[in-house]
Amino acid sequence: MTRLALHTVDTAPEKAKERVEAVQKANGFIPNLIGVLANSPQALEMYQEVSKLNSKNSLTAEEVEVIQITAAVHNGCDFCVAGHTKIAEARLKMSPAVVEALRTRTGIDENAKYQALAQFTMQLIDKRGQVSDEELEAFKSAGYNDQNVLDVIMGVALSTLCNYANTVAKTDINPELAAFGPNR
Repeated sequence: MTRLALHTVDTAPEKAKERVEAVQKANGFIPNLIGVLANSPQALEMYQEVSKLNSKNSLTAEEVEVIQITAAVHNGCDFCVAGHTKIAEARLKMSPAVVEALRTRTGIDENAKYQALAQFTMQLIDKRGQVSDEELEAFKSAGYNDQNVLDVIMGVALSTLCNYANTVAKTDINPELAAFGPNR
């Protein structure tokens, strides 16, 4: 059971109501993350606005999901693992082997660039940004640049909001996402 209020369109604070309604209209349901974030209209706005910026960064949509799944697994956020697995598999048609490697942290054999991205994401989280010269160079040697470095940091910042909100709230996985959860 969720430890923070789980809002619907009817119960959301007035300043969050329009955003919650838009999500329900776009998805056909309200992901529980949105219901939790609606407790703070500003947190919900931050999530949605940074998500928009994150989707327009220098990385591919698939690379954005590599970051999000890596962070969700690392931070123990089952809800975000499910949500981003669904995006990766159902919307982006990413390789099931790549997605499973991200979910199990076993290494991405078929895509060295994704592996470097996942590794760098973990290093950023583990070291709170204090990566070594060698770690930064390894990431850049995999084909990434300075803009990509900052876009990975943006993705980690976004995932931190979602992962922490969900773990504090103990957000239940919506039935619409259950097939993509950690115990599938």
